[in-house]
Amino acid sequence: MGGGARELAGYLAALGGWVATLAAAVLPQWRQSSYAGDAIITAVGLHEGLWMSCAAQSTGQVQCRLHDSLLSLDVHIQTSRALMVISLLLGFFGIIVSVVGMKCTKVGEEDPVTKSRIAVAGGVLFILSGLCTLAAVSLYATQVTYEFFRESTVPVNARYEFGSALFIGWGAASLTVLGGSLLCCSCPPKERRGQQYYRQSQPSTAREYV
Repeated sequence: MGGGARELAGYLAALGGWVATLAAAVLPQWRQSSYAGDAIITAVGLHEGLWMSCAAQSTGQVQCRLHDSLLSLDVHIQTSRALMVISLLLGFFGIIVSVVGMKCTKVGEEDPVTKSRIAVAGGVLFILSGLCTLAAVSLYATQVTYEFFRESTVPVNARYEFGSALFIGWGAASLTVLGGSLLCCSCPPKERRGQQYYRQSQPSTAREYV
């Protein structure tokens, strides 16, 4: 795969990961009602996310309510919120920086070395964005797992388990990190640049000597 194709593939993967991160951040299905156990399944399914909680009835009606207070939320929810916002901001700046540094764009064509370094900087921003998403989703999933398996008087079918937004977040983090890694590979090694410079300068030196 050529350098330009690798950059384009990395950019598209990172962009798709950023869009999936945005979707995971706004979806309320970070945790949902568990239907495990022998008890009768209720007709109402509960979903909770970073910003709201929803109740879905068997008739198809869904009612959602935003979290009333920021300070009254659990620590893991506040931390996941902050990490997801940081991830989206890093990914947004990564999108802009990567467009400037990619070989398929016309910006900064007169200095290809600086242009490749800008592409690497965009890749680093994408990697950091993916790591923030991974940390936020994993932290929330750890808390859901702890609350599900801890000893409590709450029946099993009244507890919460992983929601679909967590799996979207894990996939988004993987895509973003993969795309950022491909962008980071766009910078040629220093040895290769030195060899190219030596080969270009060698004929002119020979002509001057003759």
